[in-house]
Amino acid sequence: MAVKELKPEVYSVGALHPDRRLFDEIIPLPDGTSYNSYLIIGKNKTALIDAVDPAKQDVLIGNLRSMGIKEIHYVISNHAEQDHSGGIPLVLEEYPEAKVVTNIKCKEMLKDLLLIPEERFKVIGDGDTLSLGGKNLKFIIAPWVHWPETMLTYLIEDSILFSCDLFGSHLASDEYSTSVDENKLLKAAKRYYAEIMMPFREHIKRHMEVLQKIKIEMIAPSHGPIYDNPNLIFNAYKDWISDDVKNIVVLPYVSMHGSTLKMVEYLVKALEEKGIVVKPYNLTKTDIGELAMDLVDAATVVLGTPTMLIGPHPSAFYAAYLVNILRPKTKYISIIGSYGWGGRMLEYIKGLLTSIKPELIEPVVVKGYPKQGDFEKIDQLADRIATKHRELKLL
Repeated sequence: MAVKELKPEVYSVGALHPDRRLFDEIIPLPDGTSYNSYLIIGKNKTALIDAVDPAKQDVLIGNLRSMGIKEIHYVISNHAEQDHSGGIPLVLEEYPEAKVVTNIKCKEMLKDLLLIPEERFKVIGDGDTLSLGGKNLKFIIAPWVHWPETMLTYLIEDSILFSCDLFGSHLASDEYSTSVDENKLLKAAKRYYAEIMMPFREHIKRHMEVLQKIKIEMIAPSHGPIYDNPNLIFNAYKDWISDDVKNIVVLPYVSMHGSTLKMVEYLVKALEEKGIVVKPYNLTKTDIGELAMDLVDAATVVLGTPTMLIGPHPSAFYAAYLVNILRPKTKYISIIGSYGWGGRMLEYIKGLLTSIKPELIEPVVVKGYPKQGDFEKIDQLADRIATKHRELKLL
């Protein structure tokens, strides 16, 4: 990533990672990612916001050296996760006068994760400001967006919000949002929201109420393009965090011998004939990011699984767990599937769904290959789903 001046004496100095394909050992990265870091040079002091992932810390240091930066007085740590903070020890080594500026929770995490000594910290609180001389930073503590210690930094004079993970996207790009294809950017941002931010939807609602009272001309997140048109991402987030759902059924499924697959195919056709959009996902092939994106809007989730031993297939177990931890605003859920000689498949799945409270529509579980009476039950399930969608005025 080349050094880029965002405003006078405000620079992007982070790193691209275009060939990274997995994040947190679980999240697919089809477009790589970036680790954004920002340098602010005041008349008296210089501050660095975030310090990139350890894999790219040499790029950060190289950018600072190329600018001839001799002193950094403050390293602002908005978030302790290592893709933001991992380069801090090297920055502190390179700039021994620097202090790590963060909140008390983040300080304790950084001490544990990176072994940064106590004397290198300067602790701030919500609403506190830090003067660099002609440029003043204001700190907004934003817990659970998406860790308990997360905070945002606002550059008052230039109306720039350094938003940490909020409004981010996994794109290996340092472009402005107006220079990126809007559909591609919003898809990447929605994927990022779905995989990382969706479980914290209610917290984001409260924090966005605060942010809407601040003059923001630019949003500089920790990953992906910089928004020189903040309304684009603000309006998208307003939709995603709202309670509104769309006329969509997400249908993650797995089938071992074809019985569950036949049920899935029949249900897809029955729902589509009623005007419902269906998004089936074969769990043996699915990119979980694509599945998560459709969970953002879906009114209904139907999980399809055979019984394996006494419970659901492990892929379906994983999907149910994923739905539970992502906590989408889904209103209804149901289950279809098959069994050979018995088991407690339904009981296991219901036990996984403890963090969400959608209404359970009566499942359809059949013995062996589905028969005429079973298909009639699937038709009834499709009818019930359509009725529920009509009640929500989606049909």
